[in-house]
Amino acid sequence: MSLGRKLLAEFVGTALLLACVVGSGIMGVRLAAGNDAIALLANAGATAGILYGLIAVFGPVSGAHFNPAVTLVMRLKNELRTHEALGYMGVQIVAAIAGVLLAHAMFDLPLLQPGTRIRTGHAQWVSEGVATFGLVLTILLGVKQRPHAVPALVACYIFAAYWFTASTSFANPAVTLARALTQTFAGIRPDDVAGFVLAQLVGAATAMAVAHALSENPRLPGREETG
Repeated sequence: MSLGRKLLAEFVGTALLLACVVGSGIMGVRLAAGNDAIALLANAGATAGILYGLIAVFGPVSGAHFNPAVTLVMRLKNELRTHEALGYMGVQIVAAIAGVLLAHAMFDLPLLQPGTRIRTGHAQWVSEGVATFGLVLTILLGVKQRPHAVPALVACYIFAAYWFTASTSFANPAVTLARALTQTFAGIRPDDVAGFVLAQLVGAATAMAVAHALSENPRLPGREETG
């Protein structure tokens, strides 16, 4: 598969993911009549649904990273070359921003609107570390043990992480940066982006270390024996 096709898949997938995250947040708020729990449920369900579809469709093309933290881990595992990883990450950031702008356009909102939603403090940072740790660990172990189930595994994890983390699980540096450009339900203040991204990278690195430790055990529960 050529690098150009991989980058196109990453662009389209990441843009659609962000359009869904932001767009479903807007729709959820409009229909929830002030009930934030209903809005979050709609947001989480839509995000999980599109993740399943996008990973299933684009996984065979690019690996369906849609996330610089995932791409960085894959580079450290030597599954991507440096120029490929840099291309992936650059495309993911541009596509994430495009997805936010697309969501604004679909709901007839101002295209450019720096975020105002405060998301900072130790609880938020710990939440982002945990959210990214779980996501990356799910991917790394899922690819080895249940490769065909990865779309469902990631979708299920993200749906749950929306609810059990205080930050509602951004778990993605490109998503975080792009969501700093919206004042909608999914937004974050630009000032809070750095703390989130740092926590996400720490979570991803920790997940990589744990996955490596687990993979050294040939009798890890759930791993199928090969003859």
